[in-house]
Amino acid sequence: MLDARVRELVKATIPVLKEHGVALTTHFYQRMFRHNPELQQIFNRSHNETGKQPTALALSVLAYAENIDNPAVLAPVVALIANKHASLGIRAEHYPIVGKHLLASIREVLGDAASDELVNAWGVAYGALADIFIEAETQLYDAACNQDGGWSGWRTFRIARKEAESAEITSFYLEACDGGPLPQYRAGQYTCVRVFVPELGVMQPRQYTLSDAPGQPCLRISVKREAGTATTPPGRVSNRLHDAYHVGDLLDVAPPFGEFYLDETQDTPVVLLSGGVGITPMVAMLNRLVQTVPQRPVQFVHACRNADVLAFGPHLTQVVAQHPQVRWHLFHDQGPVSAPAQVGTLDAATLWPQGSDADFYLCGPVGFLQVQLRALQQLGVPAARIHTEVFDTGGVQA
Repeated sequence: MLDARVRELVKATIPVLKEHGVALTTHFYQRMFRHNPELQQIFNRSHNETGKQPTALALSVLAYAENIDNPAVLAPVVALIANKHASLGIRAEHYPIVGKHLLASIREVLGDAASDELVNAWGVAYGALADIFIEAETQLYDAACNQDGGWSGWRTFRIARKEAESAEITSFYLEACDGGPLPQYRAGQYTCVRVFVPELGVMQPRQYTLSDAPGQPCLRISVKREAGTATTPPGRVSNRLHDAYHVGDLLDVAPPFGEFYLDETQDTPVVLLSGGVGITPMVAMLNRLVQTVPQRPVQFVHACRNADVLAFGPHLTQVVAQHPQVRWHLFHDQGPVSAPAQVGTLDAATLWPQGSDADFYLCGPVGFLQVQLRALQQLGVPAARIHTEVFDTGGVQA
């Protein structure tokens, strides 16, 4: 436990963090990349350029300050971030570098308000938080490399197959170049691949769900081509994978990580609910369920814009036809449609009346998840039976 004076000083910065937190973290990233450019290949440059990463860090720093008296309440957030860090290859030696630039940024952004005592207090608080992450990540690294087929760091894989799943999503089947076995990950977890991005001049990592059940001869990732918008550029890595990587090409791949996965200790009915590319972990979970517990009822529910962007349609049709315990509901924003799809908005109250004893797994964009979570809460589904993954900063990145 940090001493009372340190906690008092950290809590005193909460109003400043609420007002200037994003400015502080934006300055921090700029400073760190200027002085330690080698770290650019660990972080998602696109999320820094759009402000997503500085905003996420600012919220995390604020949450730590607000809960400095009892940081244990942040355990779920620590687990989420530790898994992401392990996937990206962030190690104990990186934390002193981050701490140095964070404390320097506090001085440079806050100016006279950043007294020596305040900066020193944040140094102590940061050190305590760093120790929590280092311990959690060390455990993840040890577990990843000490299992059959496991490894630490980057392992070279070859693209064995490349298969279009929809107008936007392509699957890459990856086989280990060393010929060794693959680990038994949990259905719903992700891996990280990194590629060289010429316009940036650095390697860039991205986390993608392993979109098939474990136990296959290859790891499969299913990548959505991220188009640009009025405010964001096209996805550098997703477009490069679609356009420049083909069968026989090599990729650096990290071990599987992630705290969002199918709970195989339960025998309750399962609802797999997804929007857009959030379908990828749901397909992995579905495949695992029908392979290992065919008696467990499953409802597979998916919403997407139209039939052209529906991924895994033929596979899902086949699974439903072969496994009577599986039902699926498909919603499109726009037509035309063919059975079982329907045009319209997913209505949780219609699909699951109050009193459902199912476990719900949700994955998709933030707005989609907010709507579905509210609906499930209104139906009285206990929080312990709702499991979510957001595909954005703070979740798996597409």
